[in-house]
Amino acid sequence: MPREFTRKDIEIFNKLAPEAGGRLTSREAGHQYPFILRPVSHKFAESSEDFKKRLERLSPEELDYLVGLALEGKEDVQSLDEDLEELIAVVAEKLSSKRAEQLKNFVGIF
Repeated sequence: MPREFTRKDIEIFNKLAPEAGGRLTSREAGHQYPFILRPVSHKFAESSEDFKKRLERLSPEELDYLVGLALEGKEDVQSLDEDLEELIAVVAEKLSSKRAEQLKNFVGIF
């Protein structure tokens, strides 16, 4: 069962994927996305560079919120593949190297 997106989740998703037009459902499957970052990475971003540019739109507070969700297991970052490196780079740049390390340790990147 997907988690219920909060107003903040929806605002962040719309900032990362404005072309979704506020639609939080997958056209193919017809169900709500269970996460924010995975559909942005897999369905909307055209490349890792595009994914990084989308992440850079977020305020430090919004980015930290997503990292917090990831560390709680409520946001899937492990399936981001090469985009995970971009996420970690943006976290290090916008938040701190300590926060980036927490994320690396969570997903098992040393």
